[in-house]
Amino acid sequence: MSIEQSPSLPLILVLCTGNSCRSHMAEGVLRSASQGRFRVASAGSKPAGYVHPLAIKAMAEIGIDISAHTSKHMNDFLSQPVETVITVCGNADQACPMFPGQLNRYHWGFDDPAHAAGSDEEIMAVFRRVRDEIGRVFQAYASGRLDEAKRASKSSS
Repeated sequence: MSIEQSPSLPLILVLCTGNSCRSHMAEGVLRSASQGRFRVASAGSKPAGYVHPLAIKAMAEIGIDISAHTSKHMNDFLSQPVETVITVCGNADQACPMFPGQLNRYHWGFDDPAHAAGSDEEIMAVFRRVRDEIGRVFQAYASGRLDEAKRASKSSS
């Protein structure tokens, strides 16, 4: 079992309605930035049943592979201790239940690139913009969590 999958590590769950774009991009960024210090998963209140191919493409452009991700329902996590829930769309924020062990809840809304219209290049530009916005927010969050963990380990030694 990899350290990332160790059940002793805190679980951060990223939620959106369809679990096809934003939550998977956020999961990929956060998992990449976490240095194995916490587990990361994503789910939806009404999962689409697939990960959007343009989300996979946008993430591959920055070296993060989400092609093996699957669309999951948030209820799949109700029997697990979830330390932190982060919603990335308003609908998921409103539909979000309390999870066992939940200590933190954040809402950071992002546009849904799946609703982008225009030429193929214009649509891809929306996916890239949302990916970059998600990247800035979730990398900053991961940095804060890692700094917090370093301070805690220094104060306990």
